[in-house]
Amino acid sequence: MEVRQLQIFRALAEELNFTRTAERVHTVQSNVTAQIKALEEELGVPLFDRLGRRVALTDAGRRFQPFAEQALTAMEQGERAICNEPSGPLRISAPESILTYRLPIVLRNFRRKFPHVEISFVSHIETTLAIELETGKLDLVINMCDKPINSAHKSMPFHTERIFLLAEPHHPLAKRRTVKPSDLAGQQLLLTEHGCGYRAKLDKILAMQNIRPGHITEFSSVEAIKQCVSAGMGLALLPAIVVARELRQNQFKALHWTGPSLDIGTHVLWHKDKWVSPAMTAFLEIIQAQVEHAESSDRSWHIQGTFAD
Repeated sequence: MEVRQLQIFRALAEELNFTRTAERVHTVQSNVTAQIKALEEELGVPLFDRLGRRVALTDAGRRFQPFAEQALTAMEQGERAICNEPSGPLRISAPESILTYRLPIVLRNFRRKFPHVEISFVSHIETTLAIELETGKLDLVINMCDKPINSAHKSMPFHTERIFLLAEPHHPLAKRRTVKPSDLAGQQLLLTEHGCGYRAKLDKILAMQNIRPGHITEFSSVEAIKQCVSAGMGLALLPAIVVARELRQNQFKALHWTGPSLDIGTHVLWHKDKWVSPAMTAFLEIIQAQVEHAESSDRSWHIQGTFAD
């Protein structure tokens, strides 16, 4: 059984026409007929019924079709692997804010260039990321941290995310010209869960200055935090990319924070001992190509008056 025979069988099973099949596989009709006849003789059963001008798969042909397709698919995947064409699974983990607001353009560009890569996103749980990279459950992690500190990881910088303290426009602190850490004493805070990089920065600032906020409500969803800010339930700490639309529409007010910077770096991480597959390399290249454009857009948006009173 030859690969060419399977290719012609697949085409004829889909076209059910010898003339169109010959055109599709770039041969003459007589060769299509000869190859199908040879395949049928080898299998010992007819694969097609020839009913005048009509062609139809026999019952044996219908049973054989998925196996022929699997064999051809496996061969094509093997060829791509040998020639280093990006393909196969790519498992990534990213925080909700990055996945929702940074990655869609990256994924669109990646999918257009590398349609054979099967991307899947795994839940982003800070405490298990290192283990999942080490065991191969994850290929890449996009993580919020000022500087990667795990010596087992290689990294590539992605963005520096601006982090805002936010309130609905009628909140007392929204009217202040400046807001310092001590102003958060007794305030109701709406925060992401422990383990989030920028949440950890705020916690450290408050702890070092012995400042106790009022009630802290924790969320696993940044969208839920935004809804609670709109409802006047307290102050939120969120990346600028998450609240750009609400700030433009004056639904939220970014407080004029004068404390230590809350901004945080974002990095793409992978295990130092992992083979960097063509799919991983392609994704990293798309990420790198997107960085300058995104940073330019952020600067332009800032200049247009995001922080205006």
